[in-house]
Amino acid sequence: MSRAKDQLQILRHLSFLRWINLFRLGFSFLLQKITKNGKNTAMPFSLSIEPTTACNLGCPECPSGLKQFSRPTGKLSHELHNKILDEVSKSVFYINYYFQGEPFLHPDFLQLIRDAKKRKMYTATSTNGHFIDQKKAEEVVQSGLDRLIISLDGLTQKSYEQYRINGKLDTVLEATKYIVEAKEKLKSKTPHLIFQFLAVSANEQDIPNLFSKAKELKVDEVRIKTAQFYEFENGNALMPSNEKYSRYTKGIDGKYRLKNRMKNECWRMWSGSVITWDGKAVPCCFDKDAVHRLGDLNEHTFQEIWNSEAYSSFRKSVFSNRQEIDICKNCTEGTKVWA
Repeated sequence: MSRAKDQLQILRHLSFLRWINLFRLGFSFLLQKITKNGKNTAMPFSLSIEPTTACNLGCPECPSGLKQFSRPTGKLSHELHNKILDEVSKSVFYINYYFQGEPFLHPDFLQLIRDAKKRKMYTATSTNGHFIDQKKAEEVVQSGLDRLIISLDGLTQKSYEQYRINGKLDTVLEATKYIVEAKEKLKSKTPHLIFQFLAVSANEQDIPNLFSKAKELKVDEVRIKTAQFYEFENGNALMPSNEKYSRYTKGIDGKYRLKNRMKNECWRMWSGSVITWDGKAVPCCFDKDAVHRLGDLNEHTFQEIWNSEAYSSFRKSVFSNRQEIDICKNCTEGTKVWA
């Protein structure tokens, strides 16, 4: 399935009420550029829901891998998950089951997918590929999962493990083969299979061969992702030498800065929200440690949180002085439409 067909698959999950909400959302965002009052008069169309914060790897720029969270490790309960889905089903048609952690470490992860599919929602997730054997691959396809992103950050074990510490490249490649075989066996076009390659200094030499490898394995799409670094102003040993693959550029003063010009606006503050495994609503995926908690789904409905003064105030700050918000300082994704 091509990327265009995958995008069309997303749109097929739009009902009449979801279409109406989407138009209201776009109008509200345009109006916000004028009023800058932080009020969103529609509901989001997408959510990122975190199945678990647990992870088997030790990636050096990931708080989950480094076990450096100040928030607890745990897994999403079915009771909370179904509560969330019921509250947002009239507007939300796209759910990304990933925030921090490895989703397949949730013991009932595929049940989460099935619950969302019952409500006619497009579902996506991202995995390091270490927990998909032949049986699990068939279960993934049967669950109805629409998109599966597999992190493949190197084409040799040496380059791969420089970032995916404790990871096994062969295991990831086997998982990919199992998914493709399961799709063919079950005559399914889903999940749309993506290789996501996080470009760092240790693996950038593998990029020219990445696309041919994906074609060989019958992967639907390849995405090169620039790496986020917490400390980047003075450079970072993991930064790729080819600036094409970096989200940073070196200034004449020798300091590194984001390539893109940060505008005082962010579509993600309108289009979606992120929910941690224990029900905390945070503004976006850059708030990895859930510092900006805007509400608790255990205590309030999603709509109450979405329309709360806390959420409106955060949106207003994004539209007035986004450069001063800590989680925005490393962001390059504020204007993307899909999560």
